[in-house]
Amino acid sequence: MLSPSGLTGNPDGLRSLTYEFCIPADSEAIKEVQSIDPSLKIYPHSPGRIGCKKGEYLCIGDTHQVQWKEILLKLASLTYIQKINPFYGE
Repeated sequence: MLSPSGLTGNPDGLRSLTYEFCIPADSEAIKEVQSIDPSLKIYPHSPGRIGCKKGEYLCIGDTHQVQWKEILLKLASLTYIQKINPFYGE
């Protein structure tokens, strides 16, 4: 689904992929995910389409970065991240 450069779409309309996931609402989880992906945006008051529950924060990232694949693999390996979904915005 993603090219080696982290892009998706047809050849004349390539774009990066934005993704979302939930983390526990605590400072250690925030520090850990931001150390893996400094470009992440944290949204403490939105469940996102992924449906973060009370006690969780929504995180939104993007593949428009050099080590996008390594970043996604590291995030996916964290035990408290249940799933990572594409983010389509509102």
